[in-house]
Amino acid sequence: METILMIHGMWHGPWCFEKYIAYFQQRGYKCLAPVLRHHDVAPSAPPPPEAGTVGLQDYADDLEKIIRGLPEPPIILGHSMGALLAQILAARGLGKAIVALATAQPAGQYFSPWTQIKSFSEPMTTWGFWRKPFKPSFSKAVYSMLSNMPEEERERHYGRLVHESGRAFAQIAFWSFDSSRGSWVDETKITQPMLLIGAGQDRITPVSSVRKVAAKYAKVAEYHEFPEMAHIVLSEPGWEGVAGYVHDWLKRKGL
Repeated sequence: METILMIHGMWHGPWCFEKYIAYFQQRGYKCLAPVLRHHDVAPSAPPPPEAGTVGLQDYADDLEKIIRGLPEPPIILGHSMGALLAQILAARGLGKAIVALATAQPAGQYFSPWTQIKSFSEPMTTWGFWRKPFKPSFSKAVYSMLSNMPEEERERHYGRLVHESGRAFAQIAFWSFDSSRGSWVDETKITQPMLLIGAGQDRITPVSSVRKVAAKYAKVAEYHEFPEMAHIVLSEPGWEGVAGYVHDWLKRKGL
């Protein structure tokens, strides 16, 4: 039985994979969805102060410990920031295959589409955001991530979000100022097969960005686009088509 390790993105938790876990378990996979550091708090609770200063490599270190404790290498599937963490782990030699859904970009690529800048305008206009936990307003979450969801689902989804690390965000958005090189990924160290999926209506990780990420890993990666999907490809209407494509790709890779 193959194991899929699912890594959530900013503000989320393992709950965002509920539909994917059910889908892949029904097809014979074992699914693990760990919670990133400081994300296991009640959405209504104030975030611990240290939640603002944890970095991408800290998240990756925690995940590496889990992976090395498994009996065999898993398939690593990540969404958004979790997809970037999957790339960082792959460059450490971990995982037998990588699936990156609506990925955040690694170092070397600046925010460029206006939609991406607008999605993060709240933290970027807050002094000291790089050391503070933050969470988007409801209107910003709808604009950046939840635009394709029915209204009642938007409210339920937003109600489950928690604060994210300002440092982790800064390492992605302002990588050239990050001496710790938190979002750097050496593509020459990745030999595992990789699938990257972009969503045509995504504003926070737009397809123009995901295409550039796919080009970085051209020697090992395949890229596919879903023009009608937005950022939450895990659960918004049409999610089954994305999951089905991932499943078919895994089967083609003998997994």
